[in-house]
Amino acid sequence: MRLPLLALLAKGPAHGYELKQDLEQLLGAAYPPTNVGQIYVTLGRLEKSGLIEGEEIAQESRPNKKIYRLTDSGQEALRAWFEETADEPRVRDEFFMKLALAPRTGLADQIALINKQRREYLITMRNLSKLAAAEDRDNRISQLLIEGAMLHLQADLDWLERCQEELEELE
Repeated sequence: MRLPLLALLAKGPAHGYELKQDLEQLLGAAYPPTNVGQIYVTLGRLEKSGLIEGEEIAQESRPNKKIYRLTDSGQEALRAWFEETADEPRVRDEFFMKLALAPRTGLADQIALINKQRREYLITMRNLSKLAAAEDRDNRISQLLIEGAMLHLQADLDWLERCQEELEELE
């Protein structure tokens, strides 16, 4: 959450609730809602580390609000983030660990694990399809997020099929 908040502040000063709204508007319903409390905790940490600075703004009929702006250090951290590549492919996959360790425990059948995981992926794919149909077509970022998630799910489904084929050959 740290770097996305810095990125949102790059366009100009904002308070925490504005940042929450900006993030949700940008990513749409496909992205899990962000807890505003988590945003404020993260903003406090970013301020302590010198990546942003906050200024209390007095309001007449409401409590004061704090507006945050990016510092030069924050701008540098953001620049470095955009230069980095994304993490390596998933090699520490929890499902694969279950699949690999199931025969050693005798507590779970590998094919049953694959079938259960496949059902979960298909349910998620169906939910994403519904979400894509309901999402604002003009929000291309949200549509791309949904499409990316669905492509990853399809790859995971293909991989599950491959695992099942290999395991059935071993029997």
